[in-house]
Amino acid sequence: MGEPVKIGIVGCGKISGQYTETFRNLPGLVVYAVADLDQNRAQALAAETGARAMTVGDLIDACDLVLNLTVPAAHTEVALRALAAGKDVYGEKPLAATLEEAHTVMASLNGAKLGCAPDTVLGTGFQTARHHLDAGLIGRPAAAMATMITAGPEPWHPDPDFYYLPGGGPLLDMGPYYVTALVTLLGPVVSAIGASSRTRQERVIGSGPRVGTRIPVTTDTHVTGVLTHASGALSTLIMSFDGSATRAPNIEVHGDLGTLIVPDPNRFDGDVLVHRVGQTWEPLPVTAGYRDSGRGIGVYDMITAPRPRASGELALHVLDVMESLLRSAVTGQSEAVKSTCDRPDPVPLQSLA
Repeated sequence: MGEPVKIGIVGCGKISGQYTETFRNLPGLVVYAVADLDQNRAQALAAETGARAMTVGDLIDACDLVLNLTVPAAHTEVALRALAAGKDVYGEKPLAATLEEAHTVMASLNGAKLGCAPDTVLGTGFQTARHHLDAGLIGRPAAAMATMITAGPEPWHPDPDFYYLPGGGPLLDMGPYYVTALVTLLGPVVSAIGASSRTRQERVIGSGPRVGTRIPVTTDTHVTGVLTHASGALSTLIMSFDGSATRAPNIEVHGDLGTLIVPDPNRFDGDVLVHRVGQTWEPLPVTAGYRDSGRGIGVYDMITAPRPRASGELALHVLDVMESLLRSAVTGQSEAVKSTCDRPDPVPLQSLA
Protein backbone atom coordinates (compact mmCIF):
# COMPACT_ATOMS: atom_id res chain seq x y z
CA MET A 1 0.00 0.00 0.00
CA GLY A 2 3.03 2.30 0.09
CA GLU A 3 2.79 5.21 2.50
CA PRO A 4 0.18 4.77 5.27
CA VAL A 5 -3.23 6.18 4.45
CA LYS A 6 -3.92 9.13 6.75
CA ILE A 7 -7.41 8.81 8.20
CA GLY A 8 -9.27 11.78 9.64
CA ILE A 9 -12.18 10.95 11.93
CA VAL A 10 -15.04 13.46 12.05
CA GLY A 11 -17.29 12.60 14.98
CA CYS A 12 -15.68 11.24 18.15
CA GLY A 13 -18.72 9.67 19.77
CA LYS A 14 -19.27 6.23 21.22
CA ILE A 15 -18.65 4.24 18.03
CA SER A 16 -15.33 5.88 17.17
CA GLY A 17 -13.47 3.69 19.67
CA GLN A 18 -14.54 0.55 17.83
CA TYR A 19 -13.05 1.90 14.61
CA THR A 20 -9.76 2.97 16.18
CA GLU A 21 -9.42 -0.42 17.88
CA THR A 22 -9.75 -2.14 14.49
CA PHE A 23 -7.31 0.25 12.80
CA ARG A 24 -4.60 -0.70 15.30
CA ASN A 25 -4.50 -4.14 13.69
CA LEU A 26 -4.80 -3.14 10.04
CA PRO A 27 -1.69 -2.57 7.93
CA GLY A 28 -1.28 0.68 6.03
CA LEU A 29 -3.78 2.78 7.98
CA VAL A 30 -3.08 5.49 10.55
CA VAL A 31 -5.50 7.71 12.46
CA TYR A 32 -3.90 11.07 11.74
CA ALA A 33 -6.50 13.59 12.91
CA VAL A 34 -9.84 13.81 14.71
CA ALA A 35 -12.54 16.47 14.93
CA ASP A 36 -15.79 16.90 16.85
CA LEU A 37 -18.15 19.71 17.82
CA ASP A 38 -17.35 18.72 21.40
CA GLN A 39 -13.69 19.64 21.81
CA ASN A 40 -13.36 17.52 24.94
CA ARG A 41 -14.35 14.40 23.01
CA ALA A 42 -11.93 15.26 20.22
CA GLN A 43 -9.08 15.83 22.66
CA ALA A 44 -9.84 12.57 24.45
CA LEU A 45 -9.76 10.53 21.23
CA ALA A 46 -6.61 12.34 20.10
CA ALA A 47 -4.88 11.45 23.35
CA GLU A 48 -5.99 7.82 23.04
CA THR A 49 -4.83 7.38 19.44
CA GLY A 50 -1.89 9.76 19.17
CA ALA A 51 -3.78 11.73 16.51
CA ARG A 52 -4.12 15.48 16.21
CA ALA A 53 -7.32 17.27 17.24
CA MET A 54 -8.25 19.68 14.41
CA THR A 55 -11.13 21.61 12.95
CA VAL A 56 -13.09 19.77 10.28
CA GLY A 57 -11.65 21.96 7.54
CA ASP A 58 -8.06 21.46 8.62
CA LEU A 59 -8.64 17.72 9.02
CA ILE A 60 -9.96 17.41 5.47
CA ASP A 61 -6.93 19.26 4.14
CA ALA A 62 -4.48 17.12 6.12
CA CYS A 63 -5.86 13.62 5.56
CA ASP A 64 -6.23 11.19 2.66
CA LEU A 65 -9.51 9.65 3.78
CA VAL A 66 -12.30 11.14 5.88
CA LEU A 67 -14.10 8.74 8.22
CA ASN A 68 -17.53 10.29 8.76
CA LEU A 69 -18.88 9.17 12.16
CA THR A 70 -21.24 12.09 12.71
CA VAL A 71 -24.96 11.73 13.43
CA PRO A 72 -27.08 10.90 10.34
CA ALA A 73 -28.28 14.49 9.92
CA ALA A 74 -24.66 15.62 9.35
CA HIS A 75 -23.54 12.77 7.05
CA THR A 76 -24.23 14.64 3.83
CA GLU A 77 -22.61 17.94 4.82
CA VAL A 78 -19.37 16.29 5.94
CA ALA A 79 -19.23 13.94 2.95
CA LEU A 80 -19.76 16.75 0.44
CA ARG A 81 -17.04 18.90 2.04
CA ALA A 82 -14.56 16.04 1.90
CA LEU A 83 -15.46 15.00 -1.66
CA ALA A 84 -15.20 18.61 -2.84
CA ALA A 85 -11.60 18.54 -1.59
CA GLY A 86 -10.93 15.35 -3.57
CA LYS A 87 -10.73 13.10 -0.51
CA ASP A 88 -12.03 9.55 -0.22
CA VAL A 89 -14.89 9.14 2.26
CA TYR A 90 -16.13 6.27 4.36
CA GLY A 91 -19.16 6.91 6.54
CA GLU A 92 -21.35 5.37 9.16
CA LYS A 93 -24.78 4.25 8.05
CA PRO A 94 -27.07 5.42 6.63
CA LEU A 95 -25.30 6.98 3.66
CA ALA A 96 -27.38 10.15 4.14
CA ALA A 97 -30.45 11.25 6.06
CA THR A 98 -32.57 11.04 2.90
CA LEU A 99 -32.35 9.31 -0.47
CA GLU A 100 -32.30 12.71 -2.20
CA GLU A 101 -29.21 13.68 -0.21
CA ALA A 102 -27.62 10.29 -0.96
CA HIS A 103 -28.01 10.91 -4.70
CA THR A 104 -26.34 14.30 -4.24
CA VAL A 105 -23.40 12.65 -2.49
CA MET A 106 -23.05 9.99 -5.20
CA ALA A 107 -23.13 12.67 -7.90
CA SER A 108 -20.21 14.47 -6.20
CA LEU A 109 -17.59 11.70 -6.28
CA ASN A 110 -15.45 13.11 -9.10
CA GLY A 111 -13.23 10.04 -9.04
CA ALA A 112 -13.01 9.73 -5.26
CA LYS A 113 -13.94 6.51 -3.46
CA LEU A 114 -17.02 6.35 -1.28
CA GLY A 115 -17.75 3.60 1.21
CA CYS A 116 -20.38 3.19 3.88
CA ALA A 117 -21.13 0.97 6.85
CA PRO A 118 -22.18 -1.60 7.68
CA ASP A 119 -19.07 -3.67 7.00
CA THR A 120 -20.15 -6.45 9.35
CA VAL A 121 -21.08 -8.49 6.26
CA LEU A 122 -17.36 -8.78 5.47
CA GLY A 123 -16.63 -10.90 8.55
CA THR A 124 -16.41 -14.68 8.77
CA GLY A 125 -19.96 -15.19 10.07
CA PHE A 126 -21.82 -13.64 7.18
CA GLN A 127 -19.31 -14.55 4.47
CA THR A 128 -19.37 -18.20 5.54
CA ALA A 129 -23.16 -18.18 5.20
CA ARG A 130 -22.87 -16.59 1.78
CA HIS A 131 -20.26 -19.11 0.67
CA HIS A 132 -22.52 -22.05 1.47
CA LEU A 133 -25.55 -20.33 -0.03
CA ASP A 134 -23.67 -19.65 -3.28
CA ALA A 135 -22.44 -23.26 -3.32
CA GLY A 136 -26.06 -24.42 -3.48
CA LEU A 137 -26.24 -26.02 -0.04
CA ILE A 138 -29.94 -25.13 0.44
CA GLY A 139 -30.84 -25.08 -3.24
CA ARG A 140 -32.51 -22.08 -4.82
CA PRO A 141 -33.31 -19.42 -2.18
CA ALA A 142 -37.04 -18.70 -2.11
CA ALA A 143 -37.42 -16.56 1.00
CA ALA A 144 -35.68 -14.99 3.96
CA MET A 145 -36.78 -13.64 7.33
CA ALA A 146 -34.93 -10.89 9.20
CA THR A 147 -35.92 -9.98 12.76
CA MET A 148 -34.64 -7.35 15.21
CA ILE A 149 -36.72 -6.61 18.32
CA THR A 150 -35.33 -4.67 21.28
CA ALA A 151 -36.51 -2.17 23.88
CA GLY A 152 -34.60 0.61 22.10
CA PRO A 153 -31.22 2.21 22.81
CA GLU A 154 -32.20 4.59 25.63
CA PRO A 155 -31.53 2.10 28.49
CA TRP A 156 -27.81 2.04 27.62
CA HIS A 157 -27.05 4.99 25.31
CA PRO A 158 -26.36 8.29 27.15
CA ASP A 159 -27.51 10.46 24.21
CA PRO A 160 -30.19 8.50 22.30
CA ASP A 161 -32.14 11.51 21.01
CA PHE A 162 -31.22 11.03 17.34
CA TYR A 163 -32.62 7.48 17.33
CA TYR A 164 -36.11 8.97 17.67
CA LEU A 165 -35.83 11.77 15.13
CA PRO A 166 -36.62 11.53 11.40
CA GLY A 167 -33.72 9.63 9.88
CA GLY A 168 -33.61 7.39 12.95
CA GLY A 169 -35.96 4.72 14.23
CA PRO A 170 -35.30 0.98 14.18
CA LEU A 171 -35.36 0.68 10.39
CA LEU A 172 -32.93 3.47 9.53
CA ASP A 173 -30.75 2.69 12.57
CA MET A 174 -30.57 -1.13 12.58
CA GLY A 175 -32.18 -1.83 9.22
CA PRO A 176 -28.97 -1.11 7.26
CA TYR A 177 -27.34 -4.18 8.84
CA TYR A 178 -30.22 -6.43 7.90
CA VAL A 179 -31.09 -4.98 4.48
CA THR A 180 -27.41 -4.92 3.48
CA ALA A 181 -27.17 -8.57 4.49
CA LEU A 182 -30.29 -9.49 2.53
CA VAL A 183 -29.13 -7.65 -0.59
CA THR A 184 -25.68 -9.23 -0.38
CA LEU A 185 -27.23 -12.68 0.03
CA LEU A 186 -30.14 -12.46 -2.40
CA GLY A 187 -29.36 -9.53 -4.69
CA PRO A 188 -30.99 -6.13 -5.19
CA VAL A 189 -34.61 -5.36 -4.27
CA VAL A 190 -37.19 -4.22 -6.83
CA SER A 191 -40.20 -3.45 -4.61
CA ALA A 192 -41.27 -3.15 -0.98
CA ILE A 193 -44.52 -3.15 0.94
CA GLY A 194 -44.69 -2.29 4.62
CA ALA A 195 -46.48 -1.05 7.71
CA SER A 196 -45.25 0.89 10.75
CA SER A 197 -46.35 2.20 14.14
CA ARG A 198 -45.14 3.73 17.39
CA THR A 199 -46.29 2.84 20.91
CA ARG A 200 -44.96 5.81 22.86
CA GLN A 201 -44.63 9.54 22.31
CA GLU A 202 -41.56 9.87 24.53
CA ARG A 203 -38.70 7.77 25.93
CA VAL A 204 -36.69 8.03 29.17
CA ILE A 205 -32.87 7.97 29.14
CA GLY A 206 -31.63 5.21 31.43
CA SER A 207 -27.89 5.88 31.75
CA GLY A 208 -25.25 8.60 31.78
CA PRO A 209 -25.42 12.22 32.98
CA ARG A 210 -28.91 12.73 31.50
CA VAL A 211 -30.51 9.72 33.20
CA GLY A 212 -34.23 10.28 33.73
CA THR A 213 -34.52 12.85 30.93
CA ARG A 214 -37.59 12.43 28.73
CA ILE A 215 -37.06 12.74 24.98
CA PRO A 216 -39.75 13.02 22.26
CA VAL A 217 -40.39 10.26 19.73
CA THR A 218 -41.03 11.74 16.28
CA THR A 219 -40.53 8.67 14.09
CA ASP A 220 -42.15 5.23 13.97
CA THR A 221 -40.55 2.64 16.23
CA HIS A 222 -41.93 -0.61 14.76
CA VAL A 223 -41.56 -1.33 11.03
CA THR A 224 -42.41 -4.51 9.18
CA GLY A 225 -42.69 -5.45 5.51
CA VAL A 226 -41.86 -7.67 2.57
CA LEU A 227 -39.08 -7.04 0.07
CA THR A 228 -39.19 -8.54 -3.42
CA HIS A 229 -35.71 -9.23 -4.81
CA ALA A 230 -34.90 -9.17 -8.53
CA SER A 231 -34.10 -12.87 -8.17
CA GLY A 232 -37.71 -13.55 -7.19
CA ALA A 233 -36.90 -14.28 -3.53
CA LEU A 234 -39.05 -12.62 -0.86
CA SER A 235 -37.65 -11.23 2.39
CA THR A 236 -39.83 -10.55 5.43
CA LEU A 237 -38.42 -7.81 7.67
CA ILE A 238 -39.32 -6.88 11.27
CA MET A 239 -37.43 -3.98 12.90
CA SER A 240 -38.69 -2.81 16.30
CA PHE A 241 -37.82 -0.74 19.37
CA ASP A 242 -41.22 -1.64 20.83
CA GLY A 243 -40.53 -5.06 22.33
CA SER A 244 -38.06 -6.54 24.76
CA ALA A 245 -36.36 -9.43 22.97
CA THR A 246 -36.96 -12.24 20.51
CA ARG A 247 -35.86 -15.84 20.10
CA ALA A 248 -36.26 -15.67 16.34
CA PRO A 249 -33.04 -16.01 14.33
CA ASN A 250 -31.60 -12.70 13.18
CA ILE A 251 -31.72 -13.93 9.60
CA GLU A 252 -32.81 -17.24 8.13
CA VAL A 253 -32.85 -18.15 4.44
CA HIS A 254 -35.12 -20.85 3.05
CA GLY A 255 -34.42 -22.85 -0.10
CA ASP A 256 -35.90 -25.94 -1.69
CA LEU A 257 -33.16 -28.14 -0.17
CA GLY A 258 -32.89 -26.64 3.29
CA THR A 259 -32.77 -23.64 5.63
CA LEU A 260 -29.72 -21.58 6.57
CA ILE A 261 -29.44 -19.54 9.78
CA VAL A 262 -27.15 -16.52 9.34
CA PRO A 263 -25.39 -14.92 12.34
CA ASP A 264 -26.28 -11.52 13.77
CA PRO A 265 -25.54 -8.98 10.97
CA ASN A 266 -24.44 -6.50 13.66
CA ARG A 267 -21.48 -8.79 14.41
CA PHE A 268 -18.52 -9.98 12.36
CA ASP A 269 -18.51 -13.62 13.45
CA GLY A 270 -20.98 -16.19 14.73
CA ASP A 271 -22.17 -19.70 13.95
CA VAL A 272 -23.83 -20.61 10.68
CA LEU A 273 -26.38 -23.44 10.90
CA VAL A 274 -28.08 -25.50 8.21
CA HIS A 275 -31.12 -27.76 8.31
CA ARG A 276 -31.33 -29.85 5.16
CA VAL A 277 -34.60 -31.50 4.21
CA GLY A 278 -35.07 -34.66 6.26
CA GLN A 279 -32.05 -33.99 8.49
CA THR A 280 -31.30 -31.98 11.66
CA TRP A 281 -29.59 -28.69 12.47
CA GLU A 282 -25.81 -28.76 12.08
CA PRO A 283 -23.08 -26.08 12.26
CA LEU A 284 -21.00 -25.23 9.21
CA PRO A 285 -17.24 -24.64 9.19
CA VAL A 286 -15.80 -21.16 8.68
CA THR A 287 -14.95 -20.89 4.98
CA ALA A 288 -14.83 -17.18 4.06
CA GLY A 289 -14.45 -13.61 5.30
CA TYR A 290 -11.97 -11.41 7.13
CA ARG A 291 -10.92 -13.16 10.34
CA ASP A 292 -10.96 -11.26 13.65
CA SER A 293 -12.38 -8.17 11.97
CA GLY A 294 -14.26 -5.25 13.46
CA ARG A 295 -15.82 -1.93 12.51
CA GLY A 296 -13.48 -0.28 10.06
CA ILE A 297 -12.59 -3.35 8.00
CA GLY A 298 -14.70 -1.75 5.27
CA VAL A 299 -12.21 1.13 5.13
CA TYR A 300 -9.37 -1.32 4.53
CA ASP A 301 -11.45 -3.18 1.95
CA MET A 302 -12.32 0.06 0.16
CA ILE A 303 -8.65 0.95 -0.15
CA THR A 304 -7.33 -2.49 -1.14
CA ALA A 305 -10.08 -4.41 -2.97
CA PRO A 306 -10.49 -4.10 -6.76
CA ARG A 307 -14.16 -3.33 -6.18
CA PRO A 308 -15.09 -2.03 -2.71
CA ARG A 309 -17.70 -4.25 -1.11
CA ALA A 310 -19.13 -1.80 1.46
CA SER A 311 -19.70 0.70 -1.33
CA GLY A 312 -21.68 3.89 -1.70
CA GLU A 313 -23.68 2.25 -4.48
CA LEU A 314 -24.80 -0.53 -2.14
CA ALA A 315 -25.54 1.92 0.69
CA LEU A 316 -27.67 4.10 -1.60
CA HIS A 317 -29.70 1.08 -2.71
CA VAL A 318 -30.19 -0.01 0.91
CA LEU A 319 -31.41 3.49 1.81
CA ASP A 320 -33.75 3.41 -1.20
CA VAL A 321 -35.17 0.08 -0.02
CA MET A 322 -35.76 1.43 3.48
CA GLU A 323 -37.37 4.66 2.27
CA SER A 324 -39.58 2.66 -0.08
CA LEU A 325 -40.67 0.48 2.84
CA LEU A 326 -41.49 3.54 4.97
CA ARG A 327 -43.30 5.19 2.07
CA SER A 328 -45.37 2.04 1.59
CA ALA A 329 -46.30 2.15 5.28
CA VAL A 330 -47.91 5.55 4.57
CA THR A 331 -49.51 4.80 1.18
CA GLY A 332 -50.58 1.24 1.96
CA GLN A 333 -49.36 0.20 -1.49
CA SER A 334 -46.36 -1.65 -2.86
CA GLU A 335 -43.60 0.81 -3.74
CA ALA A 336 -41.06 0.33 -6.52
CA VAL A 337 -37.38 0.56 -5.57
CA LYS A 338 -35.91 2.62 -8.39
CA SER A 339 -32.21 2.13 -7.70
CA THR A 340 -30.21 -1.06 -8.02
CA CYS A 341 -26.68 -2.25 -7.32
CA ASP A 342 -24.28 -5.03 -8.10
CA ARG A 343 -24.09 -7.85 -5.61
CA PRO A 344 -20.80 -7.31 -3.74
CA ASP A 345 -17.94 -9.72 -4.41
CA PRO A 346 -17.45 -12.51 -1.86
CA VAL A 347 -14.55 -12.25 0.60
CA PRO A 348 -12.09 -15.17 0.57
CA LEU A 349 -11.03 -16.43 3.99
CA GLN A 350 -8.10 -14.29 5.13
CA SER A 351 -6.33 -12.94 8.19
CA LEU A 352 -4.85 -9.45 8.41
CA ALA A 353 -2.96 -9.54 11.70
